[in-house]
This record gives sequence, C-alpha cells and structure tokens, in this order.
Amino acid sequence: MKPIYLDHNASTPLADEVIEAMLPYLKEGFGNPSSGHFYGLHSKKLIETARKNVGILLNASTDEIIFTSGGSESNNLSILGIVESKPGSHIITSQIEHPAVLNVCKHLEEKGHEVTYLPVDNTGLVNPDDVENAIRKNTVLITIMLANNEVGTIQPIKEISKIAKKHDIILHTDAAQAVGKILVDVQDLGVDLLSIAGHKMNAPKGIGALYIKSGVSVKPQIFGADHERGLRPGTENVLEIIGLGTAAKLFHETCDKFIENQTRLRNKFYNKLTHELPSIKLNGHEKLRLPNTLNIYFPGIDSNTLLSRVTDIAASAGAACHTNDINPSHVLTAMGCSTERSLGSIRFSIGRTTKSDEIEIAVEKISKAVKEISGITPIKSESLDLDEIKLTQYTHGLGCACKIRPHSLEKILKNIRVPLSENSLVGFNESDDAAVFKIDDDKAIISTVDFFTPIVDDAYDFGRIAAANSLSDIYAMGGKPLFALNIAAFPEKRLPIEVLEKIIKGAQQTAKEAGISILGGHTVEDNEPKFGFAVTGIAHPEKILRNNGAKPGDHLILTKPIGLGIMTTALKRGLLNQDQRKMITEIMAELNKTAAEVIAEYPVNACTDVTGFGLAGHLFEMVKSSNVTVEINFSKIPLISGVKELIQQGIAPGGSKANFEHFGEYVEWNNISNNMQLLFCDSQTSGGLLISVKKEISEEIVEKLQNKGLIYSTEIGSVIKDGKSIIIIK
Repeated sequence: MKPIYLDHNASTPLADEVIEAMLPYLKEGFGNPSSGHFYGLHSKKLIETARKNVGILLNASTDEIIFTSGGSESNNLSILGIVESKPGSHIITSQIEHPAVLNVCKHLEEKGHEVTYLPVDNTGLVNPDDVENAIRKNTVLITIMLANNEVGTIQPIKEISKIAKKHDIILHTDAAQAVGKILVDVQDLGVDLLSIAGHKMNAPKGIGALYIKSGVSVKPQIFGADHERGLRPGTENVLEIIGLGTAAKLFHETCDKFIENQTRLRNKFYNKLTHELPSIKLNGHEKLRLPNTLNIYFPGIDSNTLLSRVTDIAASAGAACHTNDINPSHVLTAMGCSTERSLGSIRFSIGRTTKSDEIEIAVEKISKAVKEISGITPIKSESLDLDEIKLTQYTHGLGCACKIRPHSLEKILKNIRVPLSENSLVGFNESDDAAVFKIDDDKAIISTVDFFTPIVDDAYDFGRIAAANSLSDIYAMGGKPLFALNIAAFPEKRLPIEVLEKIIKGAQQTAKEAGISILGGHTVEDNEPKFGFAVTGIAHPEKILRNNGAKPGDHLILTKPIGLGIMTTALKRGLLNQDQRKMITEIMAELNKTAAEVIAEYPVNACTDVTGFGLAGHLFEMVKSSNVTVEINFSKIPLISGVKELIQQGIAPGGSKANFEHFGEYVEWNNISNNMQLLFCDSQTSGGLLISVKKEISEEIVEKLQNKGLIYSTEIGSVIKDGKSIIIIK
C-alpha cells in the first residue's frame, strides 16, 4: 500500500480534471503559439483561455497575467525586475520568506542594494507597524509572502498594501502556497505583484504565473522574443499552461467546498492527535493560517526519527526544499522556537485527495510511534519479528554522517587546551585518529573510542560495521588492537532487548576477525540505538603513524571506495536493491587490518582513515598538519558502483553537505561538477585508509594491497609542494 500523502505543501498531485484537460493536447497542442497558421492560432487560443481562468481566480484582467516556469521564477522576475535597475535601492522583506525570495535579496545585497529582514512574532506574523518603520527614502519594494509554506500563517498583506500605497512603494507577495488553498483577490489585497506556483494547486510542476498590476513596470530578466508581453521570452509551455488554467478554474468553481473540507480534515487531525498526545504543540497562528496546514512540535522527539518510524506517512520535517538540511528551520527559528523545538517539529499538509479515513490511520500510526519512542508504550519482544526490524527507522541519521559538524567542533576545540604529560605522544589537541601514551621505549598504548547510530537495517550487520569502524583508528595509527569494550545506547522501551544481543554478536564476529576479545562495556537507555567500541591497542613508539608527515613527492593511496554516505542514505529511503545493500555492508564491515599489515612493511610518511568528515575532511587534516599542498586526480578515486546516479537524484546526507560547507573552501576545484564536489566530501562510515608514501614504493604497495584482496586500492594523487595547505582536484 502506498504511504498516506500528507505533504501537499511540498507538491500536489494533478487533479483528475487537470489530467483530462491536458491529455488531448499531448498530440494536438504542438503548434507554436507565435505562428499565424491554424496550429499556432489554436495553441494561442488555449493559452489565452488559461490566462483568462487564472485572471478570474485572482480577480485580475487577462493582460495582467504572464506565465512563468513556477513560483521561483515569478519571485525572481518580480524582485529583480523592480530593483536591479535602481542602484542603491532598499528592499523590505521578512525573515521567514521562501529561499526563492531570500536568496534573491542576498544576491541584491551583494550588488550594493540594502535589505531589511523584518522579524515575526511567535505565531509567524509580520507586524505592519514594523513594515512602516522600516521604510526609507530609497525603499522601492516590499516583498512579504501571503502564506508561509512551513507553518501556514497568513500575513496581513491587505494592511501592508495600504502602507505601501501611502509611501508609493511597490508591493510583491509570494502567494505560491496560498493560491489554490484560500481565496486570493488581488484587488482586495491591493498588491502590485503576486507569484503563483502550479504544482502547489494540483497543476503540473514547471509552470507558474505572475500577476503584474496594470501600470507597474517590470524589467525582463530573460531576453529573447516578445512572448508574454516581452517579460518572459521563450515559446510558451502550452500543455502545462492548459493544466494551470484548468486548476485555476477548478478551484474557482469549488473553493468554498474545498476550503470547508480542508479545514474540517485539518481540525480532525489536530484534535484527534492532541487527544492521543496532549503534550504536542502547534507552530503557527491558531486562526490566521492555511486550512490544510499543521506544523506540530513533538516534545522530546527528533522529527526525522519519528518520520523514520512512520514510513507509511509522507510528511516533512521543515520545508521540502530543505529535506536534507540538518539546520533548524529558519522559519521556526525566526518565530523564537528553540533548536530543540525546531528539530522536533513536523509539517503535515492535507490536500484535495486526502480522505477522512487516512486521517484516522495517520493519527493512530503517529501516536503509536510517539508513545513507543518516548517509552510510554514499551515494546514487547513477542510483538515484533526480529528479522523484520529495520534499525535505520529508529534513528534520525546514519552512522558517521551523524557526527557533530566540523565547524562546530572546531569552534569549541580551539578554546580547549589540555596539557600533555611527557609520555603523551598524541593527545586531545591533535587531529589524529587516537590517543597514544608511551609506556616505555618499546611500547606505546593506543586508545580510541567510536560509536554511532545504525547505518544498516540488520542488527547483526550493524554490530559488525560499528566494530570495524571503531577498530579502524588503531590500524590507521600503525597499531595492533589488544581488546575492546562495548559502548551501547539502546531504546529498551522501543525495541526488544534481543536486538541488542544481535548487535553485540555482530561486533563479536568482527572482534574475532581482528584477533581480540571484548572484555566488558557500558550501556545506557536512549531514544536511539547507538553502538561502538572503546579500543586499546599497542605499537612501538617510533612506529606510530600520524597524519602530519606527508612530504612533497609522496603519492597518496586510498584503500576503499567512497560514496557510503550517499548509498546508506539511499538505503534508508528504500532505494537500493538487495545486491547493493549487500555490497555496501561488506565494504563497511571489512576491517582495515589487512591494509595496516601491508603498509607496516614499508616506510609510511602519513596515514589516516576516512570516516565522518569524508575524503575531503580527512585529507585536509593531513594537508594542514603536514603543511603541504596535494593534487588529486578525481578520475582515480574509487567510487562505489551506482553512487553517481544516486547523487544526481539529489540523494546525500546532511553530514556530507556540512563537510562541503566547511572543507570545500580549502579545495581548488578544476572542472569538477557540483555533484562530484559533494561526493568528494561525502561522509563515510568505516572507510578505507588514506596513506602518504614515497613515489618509489607507491605502485608496489598498491599491487600488494590488491593481491591481498583490497581490490579498490589505488593511487589517487600526490603531494606537490610544501606550504599553502590546500587540495587541488583535477
């Protein structure tokens, strides 16, 4: 059964009437509307009928409507078309606008314009008095959204328009989330410009419209022929314009009944959910909000964790445009919500296809999941099939991608200085993989700890991978592990304790492969399962491998492929087949023991393992600590099969994006696409070793690694010079 769709603010399905109206013109609407013959005139007539329907819906004349590719283009054309030709002008907007407005304003600031970002109250409302107080002599545009996409709060645009008129300032409103959900009358609102997005109102994606009040002059942003009054050149998208016009007509004819039904279902959803979960809180205005939108805070529960538990309900933690972002919602933050509240809130938005029984089912599933996560309803072992439990549904993130952001760590660690004893060879203030303490001239203890949330669904495999990842630090520093201690956080009230038993058994298997014993450990109750090891190893003090010894002329070797963060994100979304799941499981469960044994036979200048900070982050740590510049041949980097296709679909964990934001500035990209840049920064779990060795022995080491079964091992680049700690990619 398909999941219940409660994300209509992200996008709406095509209405049946829209599909029926468009279907005939898949064949017949091919004429260019600018042509003077029958076929062109026929297409032109269809466009004008659609324009008329949009105009009727908005209470505007047909010559005030132009068609665009969607809400983002309409917003860009409105703002840039008014402001860009007026140097040094001032814009007023709000802090909760869509990125299609905020990012345009930021662009204009870079061009020398000034922008005031107005605050909102705790319900998401802009105060009209704040608008008036922000007006300056050079203010040329006010752009405030009509209804917010995340919380549904409807802004006092009518009052703001009176202020704008009094000061002779153009007023634009982003109505992408409002048109098709509430009645929107441009005459009543008093706006000069208004943006529409088709896919928010049961029309196709890729089509939108812009209302431009008669007499308002907007400069085109695309140049070509004189289509759409010369404001939007390019041959019109006849088929989708028909769809938008039909959706406009449908809403105009059914709006009263539609709004009444949406309000009834929304209230039913909220009232029933509140009855089951009295502690939940509403985000947004109680009355001045869209009839279909609920943004709810679930205290003490991470929104992504909850959504992972109710995969048969489609909803959003924040806006759909930010689903992979790990930042708190900018809307909820502007409303004064704490980070905890922001990250614990979910937007549910119903639509034309939502049925009453779906609301009943959704409430039941959500309340059940919340009670299980919070421990109100303990899980009984006999109620679950252990083999059917998918561990990734019990966590908000995956493996090493859940690491604290590198810039956040850097911010606090630079203020912490721990004095080292004379026997401390590597300590807290280093960027190496583990701590090293000298016992005597022949022995040094290597100590490390690592644990994370489930990276795969199977508990046994999770234990194997977590153990391999924890042991990796010992191998990366040239040591031999001696023993390990379990570290386990487990939601005993959410999952049968037998699941933890499977995790530990998986870890025991990896420990056996490493030739060590697990001698004890520590467990705590937690909302999310987490597992790993504290590992103690041993090495000769003079044979410790560090990440700070790379030298000009060295070649760089990588022993495992990258792309695990992207692949495991796809796994959590159910996008991998059985062979792909097995492949990445075995890559992550493979110990770096063999690689460590091979390189122990050679003089290695620097070594580290590749985990949560990705290849970019761990390579930069080596570059920075060694004070060198490296050159990487991107085509030589081993990639997991299928990862390029997945990243092209926009699949990447938030941790990889955080890595890119932090480490990307230290990389000199040369003709590397944005997707491949993100792949270079992708968070890895139990990744391979990154080794810096003399050129003369590099090829021999790679050959030996491959002969030992490490088939992905390859040279990926070289150290080219001292100084200027950067990474050059070609």
